[in-house]
Amino acid sequence: MTGAALSVIIVACIAIAIILGYKTGINTGLFCMVFAYVIGCFVMGLRPAQVIGFWPVNTMFVILSVSLFYNFAAINGTLEKLSGALLYTCRKFPGLLPFALFAVAVLLSIMGATFFTVMAFMTPITLAICEEAHMDKLTGGVAINCGALAGGNFPTSNLGVIFRGLADTAYEANKNLQPVESFSMEMKIFTLAVVFSVIIIAVFRFCLPSNWHIGKGVTFTKPEPFDKKQRQTFTLMILMMVVLLAFPILKSILPGSKTVAMLNSKIDVGLVGIIFAVIALLMKLAPQKEAVARVPWNTIIMIAGAGMLIAVAVKAGTIDMLASWIGSNVAVGLVPIAFSIVAAFMSFFSSTTGVVAPALFPLIPALAASTGIGAESLFACTVLGAQSSAISPFSSGGSLIMASCGKEDERVSMFNRLLFLAVPVSVILCAAFNYVVSVIL
Repeated sequence: MTGAALSVIIVACIAIAIILGYKTGINTGLFCMVFAYVIGCFVMGLRPAQVIGFWPVNTMFVILSVSLFYNFAAINGTLEKLSGALLYTCRKFPGLLPFALFAVAVLLSIMGATFFTVMAFMTPITLAICEEAHMDKLTGGVAINCGALAGGNFPTSNLGVIFRGLADTAYEANKNLQPVESFSMEMKIFTLAVVFSVIIIAVFRFCLPSNWHIGKGVTFTKPEPFDKKQRQTFTLMILMMVVLLAFPILKSILPGSKTVAMLNSKIDVGLVGIIFAVIALLMKLAPQKEAVARVPWNTIIMIAGAGMLIAVAVKAGTIDMLASWIGSNVAVGLVPIAFSIVAAFMSFFSSTTGVVAPALFPLIPALAASTGIGAESLFACTVLGAQSSAISPFSSGGSLIMASCGKEDERVSMFNRLLFLAVPVSVILCAAFNYVVSVIL
């Protein structure tokens, strides 16, 4: 079987798994596991241990640990009071809550927090605020997801540093071409990401009927002070955030310190979450049985199963085929749109920093020179396009949003809305935005 045919089959199986999950009510991840096993072992000739090894341990562990820790805050009422306090602060402009949440996420990300860290910290609070403010939870999720990604594109933030390095490397292989100034390029990407984020948030804020009455009927009363357990829980939340932020910030301040670099490399949001969950248990901030029961196991199974099938797609060379196809089969005028859509599609299956950017960035210098399209425009189209599908329920951001939904029926509804509303709207708007950017830059 040719690689192209195999890739088509895998993509079809992903679509079938989603449809079957939607129609039968059976967890989509279970269907994905079946397809991963059948295709991986009996079509591609992989060993069963290899297919099992595709289980996304890191993603599963992060969702487990973070949700477990924040379950204590949900059970003892800390999140409810915290959301009430934030809502009371915004009482004079409740309609701008999505943009306020976006700004907080951008700031945290610029300060050095990873995408995982920002989403892990902000998602439970955001959904609690949505509940209190009568705001659509999808809009809140989109706002903080956009903020975490846009802030990460700042030249000195985690994503920005990676993209700058990949752009510089792409020109090292094309030494006869004039390289872009990567810091300036990344600053433009950051600015464009903020502008696009504001646009997409505005679309969800003002076009969804469920957002037309944000704050109406809400009594903006000053919440009661935290009780003892809630004060302790809130203190742990702040300490956890400090631990996760301190070393990335120190690394940016002291880039030459090997000690700081070593300590920063050892900080992991999932492992830190487990430590604080154990502390919460020792402090008896909520019953262990209830905290464990609230862990979104169905979401974990779905994300893990989808991750296995997507890993099979990567192994089959689906991503590499997309990258090579775009460089030789797309008309010049459609290149920016093609880069945006293909990057979004690739990101749906794989990591933006680990696969999409390394695969597409090397094509850009020569393509920019031959087509006359600005290289900075194509780099921006690639990054923004890849990030436009990061709200997918199969991504880390989308999965954390689902995991923070309080009830199982809410998670099912959120899955459908993320997949069939948020992703298409974001990808299509981003493609149009990137086309305009390519004309201007």
